[in-house]
Amino acid sequence: MFSSIIVPIIVLGVLIVVHEFGHFIVAKWCGVGVVKFSVGFGPAIFKRRIGETIYQLSIIPLGGFVRMLGDMP
Repeated sequence: MFSSIIVPIIVLGVLIVVHEFGHFIVAKWCGVGVVKFSVGFGPAIFKRRIGETIYQLSIIPLGGFVRMLGDMP
């Protein structure tokens, strides 16, 4: 029972990371600055700035986003 709930959440999380990484790579290839790469929503449980980009892992793993330079917050 427990694994029937947890496994789909983990798989969804992996798919979201791959999807958002696609946005990140294309932005970089096109010369667009990436301000934040985030997996999850809600309060951050891990956050680190490398160069111009903040990489963030948040507590609710059901989503994510890439904030590009010039995007509205």
